[in-house]
Amino acid sequence: MSAAPHELVGLRLAVPVSPTQGTLALALLPRQSPPRIPGRAAPPATRPGAVVVPIDQRLRHAIEEWTHRFVQAAVEIVGGDRPVSQLVRWTTRDVYADLHRRALLVARAGGHQPGLARVQPVRPRVRSVHACFLSEVIVECGVHVRHGERSRAVAARFERRDQRWVCTALDFS
Repeated sequence: MSAAPHELVGLRLAVPVSPTQGTLALALLPRQSPPRIPGRAAPPATRPGAVVVPIDQRLRHAIEEWTHRFVQAAVEIVGGDRPVSQLVRWTTRDVYADLHRRALLVARAGGHQPGLARVQPVRPRVRSVHACFLSEVIVECGVHVRHGERSRAVAARFERRDQRWVCTALDFS
């Protein structure tokens, strides 16, 4: 004779929990030590980027504000709202050429001319900027951009050249 469904309500079965689960063997327990590669020595503690660079908070804030304005202009260039020439002074030739190429591709796909301040129903907006100083003259930034209901990430690298910050790498993802 089997039990009625209302009699099984309070019954709990012990289910074993493994520290890894799923096909990717996702470790649920926090790792306490840095990852090791079998057959390799531990990396030296003084490798580039491993040392914390002390940066004045005013400089950090100024760089994050500047990056906010720069990336806002870059996404407006790609969207066709600004001419690419507005960022020529603050980009390397490669970054400038990539922005120009992206603006042309978006304009071709949308059937408009790039940089003529077209009216878009939804415009991209920079939401946040996080800066990581590799040295006093090199900074890499992660930027969160909202475009309507969608979010995108932009990564930028800036280097101090001739008393100004120049974008040496710009990656949209």
